[in-house]
Amino acid sequence: MRHARAFWLFVGPFALGLAVFVYLPIGWSVLLSFFDARNTVTPSTFVGFDNYADMLTDGPFLRSLGTFSLFALFVVPLTFVLSLALALLVNGIRFMRAFFRSVFFLPFACSYVVASLVWKLSIFNGVRFGLANTVLAWFGADPVAWTVSTSPPWYWLVLVTLRLWLQLGFYLLLFIAGLQRIPQVLYEAAWVDGARPGWQTLRFITLPQLRTTSVAVLLLLLIGAYQAFDEFYNVLGNGPFGRPPLVYLYYTALGSGGQDFGHGTAGAVILSLLIAGVTLAQGRVFTR
Repeated sequence: MRHARAFWLFVGPFALGLAVFVYLPIGWSVLLSFFDARNTVTPSTFVGFDNYADMLTDGPFLRSLGTFSLFALFVVPLTFVLSLALALLVNGIRFMRAFFRSVFFLPFACSYVVASLVWKLSIFNGVRFGLANTVLAWFGADPVAWTVSTSPPWYWLVLVTLRLWLQLGFYLLLFIAGLQRIPQVLYEAAWVDGARPGWQTLRFITLPQLRTTSVAVLLLLLIGAYQAFDEFYNVLGNGPFGRPPLVYLYYTALGSGGQDFGHGTAGAVILSLLIAGVTLAQGRVFTR
């Protein structure tokens, strides 16, 4: 009994906050998705699955899912490969290992909003005095409007480089933790058997031993791509191009044209189910 009281003394306040500020809003959002909730969170008109049907046939919402797919196609493999490569390099050095870990991790502690504004106003601001256009001018190239809809769509370079800079250090630390859990005796046995350091040990020892870490990294990367909001909102706004699902749902539920909580929460539930389905499918695939 004494241990039970101590347990609830520590866990109780957190569990209460979790129930009030997380689970209760989630449950109320699911409830709102079945009502015609415009400019009110206490609706009375029940519409069933009409909101879901509208969202699944809504062109802008479906295009926002396509925007996510393209964003994930760039960000997920690039982050995975670069963070793994940097982890192998940092883990293999003999000196200043803690310094390099800190340097690569530091951008992760930066605010996404602040980083987005720095990327937009200082580096890729579209005028000839911006850093990116200044570098292009050294090679005789014309200035580029980075954050507007042009052909080619240069705003993807802005968004992808921003996300890479912000999250690369976090996944680097995850891979380093996985590398440090690999028993050194496996490498020694491989060297005794004639395996050459480099590609052979990487392919047959390092990558198989990093399987669990790799699955976790891929899942986190995919969920993070689904939840992309800050960089799109602060760099592109609510334009018809480059709009991910969360930006579209934000303007649907809280936009100036009216607060349509019914369709907004229905889209959020669809997105949550999509994330859960993809996560479970990816976990099953990598488990096999």
